[in-house]
Amino acid sequence: MNDNRNPEHTPRLAWAELAPDVYKAMVRLDAAARRGVDPVILELVRIRASQLNHCAYCLDMHSKDALAAGESVDRIIQLSAWEESRHFYTAREIAALELTDAVTVLTEGFVPDAVHERAAKVFDGTELAHLIAAITVINGWNRFAVSTRMVAGHYAPGQVSHRH
Repeated sequence: MNDNRNPEHTPRLAWAELAPDVYKAMVRLDAAARRGVDPVILELVRIRASQLNHCAYCLDMHSKDALAAGESVDRIIQLSAWEESRHFYTAREIAALELTDAVTVLTEGFVPDAVHERAAKVFDGTELAHLIAAITVINGWNRFAVSTRMVAGHYAPGQVSHRH
Protein backbone atom coordinates (compact mmCIF):
# COMPACT_ATOMS: atom_id res chain seq x y z
CA MET A 1 0.00 0.00 0.00
CA ASN A 2 1.34 3.41 -0.97
CA ASP A 3 0.92 5.77 1.98
CA ASN A 4 1.35 9.41 0.99
CA ARG A 5 0.56 10.84 4.41
CA ASN A 6 2.92 13.27 6.07
CA PRO A 7 5.35 11.82 8.60
CA GLU A 8 4.58 12.12 12.29
CA HIS A 9 6.09 15.01 14.17
CA THR A 10 8.43 14.35 17.05
CA PRO A 11 7.24 15.14 20.58
CA ARG A 12 9.09 18.09 22.07
CA LEU A 13 9.37 16.83 25.59
CA ALA A 14 8.48 13.73 27.63
CA TRP A 15 6.84 15.89 30.30
CA ALA A 16 5.30 13.03 32.29
CA GLU A 17 8.74 11.45 32.72
CA LEU A 18 10.49 14.74 33.43
CA ALA A 19 7.88 15.98 35.91
CA PRO A 20 6.44 12.75 37.35
CA ASP A 21 5.04 14.42 40.47
CA VAL A 22 3.03 16.83 38.30
CA TYR A 23 1.80 13.98 36.11
CA LYS A 24 0.76 11.91 39.13
CA ALA A 25 -1.01 14.93 40.64
CA MET A 26 -2.92 15.43 37.36
CA VAL A 27 -3.93 11.77 37.34
CA ARG A 28 -5.23 12.07 40.92
CA LEU A 29 -7.07 15.32 40.11
CA ASP A 30 -8.59 13.72 37.03
CA ALA A 31 -9.79 10.72 39.06
CA ALA A 32 -11.31 12.95 41.74
CA ALA A 33 -13.06 15.18 39.20
CA ARG A 34 -14.60 12.39 37.14
CA ARG A 35 -16.08 10.53 40.13
CA GLY A 36 -19.13 12.76 40.06
CA VAL A 37 -19.65 13.01 36.29
CA ASP A 38 -21.76 10.76 34.10
CA PRO A 39 -19.27 8.78 31.94
CA VAL A 40 -21.04 9.65 28.66
CA ILE A 41 -21.08 13.36 29.49
CA LEU A 42 -17.46 13.14 30.62
CA GLU A 43 -16.25 11.86 27.23
CA LEU A 44 -18.36 14.39 25.32
CA VAL A 45 -16.85 17.19 27.42
CA ARG A 46 -13.33 15.83 26.94
CA ILE A 47 -13.77 15.62 23.18
CA ARG A 48 -15.37 19.07 22.93
CA ALA A 49 -12.68 20.83 25.00
CA SER A 50 -10.01 19.02 22.97
CA GLN A 51 -11.61 20.28 19.75
CA LEU A 52 -11.58 23.85 21.04
CA ASN A 53 -7.96 23.52 22.17
CA HIS A 54 -6.86 21.82 18.93
CA CYS A 55 -5.44 18.90 20.91
CA ALA A 56 -5.05 16.02 18.45
CA TYR A 57 -3.63 13.68 21.08
CA CYS A 58 -6.63 14.07 23.40
CA LEU A 59 -9.11 13.99 20.49
CA ASP A 60 -7.62 10.66 19.44
CA MET A 61 -7.76 9.27 22.98
CA HIS A 62 -11.21 10.41 24.00
CA SER A 63 -12.91 9.71 20.68
CA LYS A 64 -11.58 6.15 20.80
CA ASP A 65 -12.60 5.78 24.46
CA ALA A 66 -16.10 7.08 23.66
CA LEU A 67 -16.46 4.70 20.72
CA ALA A 68 -15.22 1.78 22.83
CA ALA A 69 -17.82 2.68 25.48
CA GLY A 70 -20.60 2.54 22.87
CA GLU A 71 -20.88 6.20 21.86
CA SER A 72 -22.15 6.73 18.30
CA VAL A 73 -19.95 8.02 15.52
CA ASP A 74 -22.67 10.55 14.62
CA ARG A 75 -22.68 12.15 18.06
CA ILE A 76 -18.88 12.41 18.09
CA ILE A 77 -18.80 13.93 14.59
CA GLN A 78 -21.52 16.44 15.48
CA LEU A 79 -19.74 17.74 18.59
CA SER A 80 -17.89 20.40 16.64
CA ALA A 81 -21.28 21.83 15.61
CA TRP A 82 -23.33 20.89 18.68
CA GLU A 83 -25.24 24.18 18.69
CA GLU A 84 -26.67 23.34 15.25
CA SER A 85 -27.03 19.64 16.13
CA ARG A 86 -28.83 19.85 19.47
CA HIS A 87 -31.18 17.04 18.47
CA PHE A 88 -28.29 14.59 18.86
CA TYR A 89 -27.95 15.37 22.60
CA THR A 90 -29.94 15.43 25.83
CA ALA A 91 -30.64 18.62 27.79
CA ARG A 92 -27.96 17.66 30.32
CA GLU A 93 -25.42 17.01 27.57
CA ILE A 94 -26.22 20.38 25.93
CA ALA A 95 -25.78 22.17 29.28
CA ALA A 96 -22.45 20.39 29.80
CA LEU A 97 -21.25 21.26 26.29
CA GLU A 98 -22.27 24.89 26.67
CA LEU A 99 -20.43 25.05 30.00
CA THR A 100 -17.40 23.36 28.41
CA ASP A 101 -17.27 25.98 25.68
CA ALA A 102 -17.56 28.82 28.22
CA VAL A 103 -14.93 27.44 30.62
CA THR A 104 -12.53 26.49 27.81
CA VAL A 105 -12.67 29.73 25.82
CA LEU A 106 -12.03 32.35 28.49
CA THR A 107 -10.58 34.87 26.06
CA GLU A 108 -14.11 36.14 25.41
CA GLY A 109 -14.67 36.84 29.10
CA PHE A 110 -15.89 35.00 32.15
CA VAL A 111 -18.39 32.14 32.19
CA PRO A 112 -21.74 33.90 31.64
CA ASP A 113 -24.33 33.71 34.40
CA ALA A 114 -26.91 32.37 31.94
CA VAL A 115 -24.65 29.44 31.01
CA HIS A 116 -24.07 28.60 34.66
CA GLU A 117 -27.78 28.90 35.46
CA ARG A 118 -28.76 26.54 32.64
CA ALA A 119 -26.25 23.97 33.89
CA ALA A 120 -27.44 24.43 37.49
CA LYS A 121 -30.99 23.57 36.38
CA VAL A 122 -29.99 20.11 35.16
CA PHE A 123 -27.09 19.25 37.50
CA ASP A 124 -27.19 19.31 41.29
CA GLY A 125 -24.46 21.24 43.11
CA THR A 126 -22.15 18.26 43.56
CA GLU A 127 -22.53 17.19 39.94
CA LEU A 128 -21.90 20.74 38.74
CA ALA A 129 -18.79 21.10 40.90
CA HIS A 130 -17.39 17.84 39.52
CA LEU A 131 -18.32 18.79 35.96
CA ILE A 132 -16.48 22.11 36.26
CA ALA A 133 -13.51 20.23 37.71
CA ALA A 134 -13.58 17.71 34.83
CA ILE A 135 -13.69 20.53 32.26
CA THR A 136 -10.78 22.23 34.00
CA VAL A 137 -8.76 19.00 34.09
CA ILE A 138 -9.21 18.20 30.39
CA ASN A 139 -8.14 21.75 29.60
CA GLY A 140 -4.98 21.10 31.64
CA TRP A 141 -4.31 17.82 29.86
CA ASN A 142 -4.86 19.57 26.50
CA ARG A 143 -2.31 22.22 27.37
CA PHE A 144 0.31 19.67 28.40
CA ALA A 145 -0.27 17.64 25.22
CA VAL A 146 -0.34 20.61 22.82
CA SER A 147 2.67 22.40 24.31
CA THR A 148 4.80 19.24 24.30
CA ARG A 149 3.40 18.08 20.92
CA MET A 150 2.29 14.63 22.04
CA VAL A 151 1.66 12.49 18.95
CA ALA A 152 -1.90 11.42 18.09
CA GLY A 153 -2.81 8.12 16.53
CA HIS A 154 -1.25 5.47 18.74
CA TYR A 155 -3.75 5.31 21.59
CA ALA A 156 -5.84 2.18 22.10
CA PRO A 157 -8.75 2.12 24.60
CA GLY A 158 -7.70 0.58 27.87
CA GLN A 159 -4.10 1.67 27.41
CA VAL A 160 -2.45 2.60 30.70
CA SER A 161 0.54 4.83 29.89
CA HIS A 162 -0.15 8.58 29.66
CA ARG A 163 -3.88 7.90 29.87
CA HIS A 164 -6.08 10.49 31.51
